[in-house]
Amino acid sequence: MPLATVKRAGPARPAPAAREADPLEALARELDAIRDAVRAGLGSRDRAYITRVIAVQRHLELAGRALLIGARFTPAAVAGTALLSLAKILENMEIGHNVLHGQWDWMRDPAIHSSTWEWDAASTTGAWKRAHNFQHHTYTNVLGRDRDLGYSAMRVEPEQPWHPVYLTQPVYFFLMAAVFEWGIALYDLELDAVARGEKTRATARQEIVALLHKARRQILKDYALFPALAGRRGARRALAANVVANVVRNVWVHTIVFCGHIPEGAETFTEEQYRDETRGGFYRRQLLGSCNLEGSRLFHLLTGNLSFQIEHHLFPDLPSNRYAQIAPRVRAVCERHGLPYNSGRLGRQYRSVYRQVLRLALPGG
Repeated sequence: MPLATVKRAGPARPAPAAREADPLEALARELDAIRDAVRAGLGSRDRAYITRVIAVQRHLELAGRALLIGARFTPAAVAGTALLSLAKILENMEIGHNVLHGQWDWMRDPAIHSSTWEWDAASTTGAWKRAHNFQHHTYTNVLGRDRDLGYSAMRVEPEQPWHPVYLTQPVYFFLMAAVFEWGIALYDLELDAVARGEKTRATARQEIVALLHKARRQILKDYALFPALAGRRGARRALAANVVANVVRNVWVHTIVFCGHIPEGAETFTEEQYRDETRGGFYRRQLLGSCNLEGSRLFHLLTGNLSFQIEHHLFPDLPSNRYAQIAPRVRAVCERHGLPYNSGRLGRQYRSVYRQVLRLALPGG
């Protein structure tokens, strides 16, 4: 029976001395050992990796924008748009997302640190880190707690109450993908928390002002400054290229994110199941609620190594370049403990996600 269907009242919290031994303690020990081994081995090779990726991303963006500034012919414009799209994907996925997780804080490099990094996305770093790093990674797939589960816009579990608006979700699923960065930026403000009394109006106002400042910088950079540099003849082409690059990046991020927790086989959890969770229970929930994607080294790089979603959710603060290395060990741990390791090609996982979207657009599901 899927865990999400188990409906029971949580047991009374026992006194610490009376608690039974954790049946998942061995699981926790094995996974902790993997984490500790990686941390102990971090060094110059890892530092060289992230600095190289950042350098490549910046050169790709520079080349793309240079082509667009001088683009008088279609091939140059197409090449510039492709390079700029690739640069934006790399910056958002493998660099921005992972730096803001603190994966590279161990280097103590102020230029590559979660407290100083500003990424090429509409979301302010403060709001995103609170909504993603804390809420999503703490309450992963817990119904009513994990706000990233459908982003309050999609019905992705039968336990979510049905509303007629969900009849249109098979359509706005794709519209949401095209403007994903802006939807997440607004979503991360958690304005609904003000109505519940969980956030003051003053705090909400400060966060809105911060988002407006960030949005202005993003819009001016992509849709005013760089098109202007292309001159009168090239401005329209440069503007179109920036629009396309941002949409490509948004659709790609949306695709990878939704394939991480929504495919068939990924489990959701009730509040009662989350209550009194041990370290082993936390690991087990991350394993059961996350799904991997299979592909080449380039594919994993372009996903920000979120194709190793299971490893990322087990160890969100470990450098992403280590996920491929530890994935076989994590899979072996799952086999020893009789736990599934949900992994598949992008096409299969994406079809599975969209089947969920279609099925749950209807009552019941």
